[in-house]
Order: sequence, then structure tokens, then C-alpha cells
Amino acid sequence: MAHKINAELCTSCGLCAGECPVECISEGEGSYVIDAAACVDCGACVPVCPVEAISAE
Repeated sequence: MAHKINAELCTSCGLCAGECPVECISEGEGSYVIDAAACVDCGACVPVCPVEAISAE
């Protein structure tokens, strides 16, 4: 199961993208987004999010 970024909470800081080992996180319109098809569900992005906007789908 892939992780998801809550666009309402995301501040677009980009910390999550830097932690992703498979580079499936990219900047979208107003927030970062996770490509669910590429996400390996490692959870590396979750603890670096300062606003806790990332969760399992």
C-alpha cells in the first residue's frame, strides 16, 4: 500500500522528496505528491515531514 500526502497539510518544503529512495515524490500544484505506482511503501518520507502530512493510503 502506497503512502499519500495530504495536500491541505503539505507546506511544499520538499523534505520528503529528498528522503525517497525510489524518487517517487515530486512537486505538484500546491503540494508534493507521491506516485502510488512507484512507491515501495518503505515509509522513509513519513518521519521527515514536519507537519505530519504523509500517511499510508
